[in-house]
Amino acid sequence: MTLPINEALILSCILFSIGVLGVVVRRNIIYVLMCIEIMMNAAGLAFVAASARHGSLDGQAFFLFVLPVAAAEVAIGLAIALLIFQRYKTLDLWVVARTKEA
Repeated sequence: MTLPINEALILSCILFSIGVLGVVVRRNIIYVLMCIEIMMNAAGLAFVAASARHGSLDGQAFFLFVLPVAAAEVAIGLAIALLIFQRYKTLDLWVVARTKEA
């Protein structure tokens, strides 16, 4: 049994919307990074669904390039979060953005 492309794209749109809403609403950098990860996975789902619809492997191959980018984003994002926490003693993005240090 296969999943129809309309349902896969609707699920992808819902996941991407949740990710965008999380990036806009959340203040903690860890939550923002998780929401960016959700958005990347939603885009990957759309690629895979479209490639399955057209009977080619292009979207699946492209998703294989999205996965290492997502892994690198997590590694670099967590390193930046660690540095922000060491410097400001908080992970709240609004506090960090309002801090005026030279």
